[in-house]
Amino acid sequence: MEIKEANYVASYPSVTKCPPADKPEYAFIGRSNVGKSSLINMLTNHKRLAKTSSSPGKTQMINYFDINRRWYLVDLPGYGYAKISKKKRQEWRRMIENYLLQRSSLAAACILIDSNVPPQEVDLEFLDWAGKVQLPIIIIFTKADKSKSNKVEQNIEAFKNKMLESWEEMPQYFITSANKEQGREPILDLFDQINTDFYNLFE
Repeated sequence: MEIKEANYVASYPSVTKCPPADKPEYAFIGRSNVGKSSLINMLTNHKRLAKTSSSPGKTQMINYFDINRRWYLVDLPGYGYAKISKKKRQEWRRMIENYLLQRSSLAAACILIDSNVPPQEVDLEFLDWAGKVQLPIIIIFTKADKSKSNKVEQNIEAFKNKMLESWEEMPQYFITSANKEQGREPILDLFDQINTDFYNLFE
């Protein structure tokens, strides 16, 4: 897939305020500081489409980006961010869960996992919840260039083993590096395939 246009649409405080559900949507979510904005910019080939920051917790609403006027990339707040109030964490959680559960045009929830660290309980818990509610899931391991390749491989293998303690099989997954554009074409090719199936339903 070639990205010809990528434009910020708006940020919404709740799923009820989001645009009409007439295009497939790919929601990106993960722990704070997982490299979400860098990955989004890499995939769309726009350096400043999503705002990157050294301080986690900057994404606080449901952010929509229109890609090729054909599909939406949706940037959701990170989970597991501790430096906010308990009330705010609960508000974010409700907003995220309501979006994921209610959005009829959600094509996939892309759950980002930092490949530089051992399996994190908060990631596994979120994935277990997503599995129980039967969300369409794509796992994206990020920052594959930040550690030695054997360390990345060990962390990913450990994560897979942890998941398979409660999952029958691994969801589809990709290994990425925003700096090296690793994983870009396979992910966009999958999106293109899903988009074709989505629009074929309405022909």
